[in-house]
Amino acid sequence: MDLLPDKLHTLRWKLNQKAKREPKFRFYALYDRIYRMDVLEAAWKHVGKRGKACGIDAVRAEDILEREIGVEEFLAGILDELKSKAYSPSPVKRVYIPKSDGKKRPLGIPTLKDRVVQMAVVLILEPIFEADFHGCSHGFRPGRKAHDALDAIRENLKAGRTEVYDADLKGYFDTVPHDKLTACVRMRVTDRHVLNLIRGWLRAPIIEEDEQGKRQPPQKNDKGTPQGGVLAPVGEPVSAPV
Repeated sequence: MDLLPDKLHTLRWKLNQKAKREPKFRFYALYDRIYRMDVLEAAWKHVGKRGKACGIDAVRAEDILEREIGVEEFLAGILDELKSKAYSPSPVKRVYIPKSDGKKRPLGIPTLKDRVVQMAVVLILEPIFEADFHGCSHGFRPGRKAHDALDAIRENLKAGRTEVYDADLKGYFDTVPHDKLTACVRMRVTDRHVLNLIRGWLRAPIIEEDEQGKRQPPQKNDKGTPQGGVLAPVGEPVSAPV
């Protein structure tokens, strides 16, 4: 993956260092960083790829890439919406994928515009929350993968630590309470405009299609986080160092 632009890399580093130095500090002025053009361009490079599933508006990256200055116009429109506070999340398209046990797992597919904005938020918030993780934590973190966790397990086994605790929360991401989740975010971020973005994505209505492809009425979304979007843990973390 390409490295982030120098100015964005420096910004992320500064945010990370501030968070490390001051564990109790709450960031209150982040929104204007999110709609910086270099941030939006970096976000596009992460999510604006061909062959990805489209959201409820049926807009694909191919539609943007095939137009002359299509990406520039697309990102400029997003910047204007964010800057003027006119941006509003679209409903999430729900699809189901089969699991190994024969059941199906629901995925929420945001629109391409929503994915760009979500990725921009990740680029700004990730280095802040990354500062709070313990070194032994490997899941869904930038620059880390499952093999790193396995290597850590092997080292612990060699050191004589042989007791293993395995726990799983059934359907956790489908039942995450929004109020508790946003309360956790507020422990580090108090910028109300950023919090409003996150609340909007959490509460975005869900739309499904029946077996004939007919769109069903929107469903209210009052708990859980849609898996499949950029902000979901199954989304790809940014691999550039912080």
